[in-house]
Amino acid sequence: MSAKSILITGCSSGIGYDAAHGLRERGWRVFASCRKPEDCARLHDEGFESPLIDYQDEATITTGLAEVLKATDGRLDALFNNGAFASPGAVEDLPTDALRDIFQANFFGWHELTRQVIPVMRAQGHGRIVQCSSILGFVTATFRGAYNSSKFALEGLSDTLRIEMRGTGIEVSLIEPGPVTSKIRLNAIPHFERWIDWENSPRVEQYRRGLKKRLYEKTGPDPFELPASAVTKKLIHAVESRRPKARYYVTVPTYLMGALKRILPTRMLDFIISKG
Repeated sequence: MSAKSILITGCSSGIGYDAAHGLRERGWRVFASCRKPEDCARLHDEGFESPLIDYQDEATITTGLAEVLKATDGRLDALFNNGAFASPGAVEDLPTDALRDIFQANFFGWHELTRQVIPVMRAQGHGRIVQCSSILGFVTATFRGAYNSSKFALEGLSDTLRIEMRGTGIEVSLIEPGPVTSKIRLNAIPHFERWIDWENSPRVEQYRRGLKKRLYEKTGPDPFELPASAVTKKLIHAVESRRPKARYYVTVPTYLMGALKRILPTRMLDFIISKG
């Protein structure tokens, strides 16, 4: 039997990079995609098949998947949608174009790739679709409105898809990490600088004392931060278990907020979140 195949997006670093290595070590044929040619070349040097897939460029979604299917004779056992970025700033300071930008990368591109994969999985009678969501897919955090909303949308779409795929052999799971070691904060800086006119915001002091320090100053790991391998562990269960879970929590904050969301009134939860 040939090895099972999985397409993982956003493999240049962090969660995707660790997942690619972790699944390959377990015998999977891993297609570790990136959105930049230089990152694809680096992963090729590490022995991966690395198609170019940029969620913000629909043509690369089609050509990247075609490259995968040509290599596998038209089969694909699993898809792990992972590549995403953050665009920090207060909601009142976010231009609508900033939301369009992040939704293309964090939501619309995921939907397009997933839609193209589903007919393949339908034809073979099985498949696993795993979405890397976030703790911010079910609770919010201040100054993260763009990222929050893209992940909330992803959760709604994925929950609907999971129900609709019943009886097809295609299983859909969400992984919801809290603080995980990655470059997401560093990668958010260009989006902050592009979109947020913080010096002319009524929240200028909040930016100066809070968000800018968090973005630009090295403060060490967040409380309860886990390595990316914690996500890979849940991904392995999602793609290998006979009965994958609908949701996988990762990190203590995710479990805590999941519990608080179930038991606390909304206003009380708002108060706790507002205190950081």
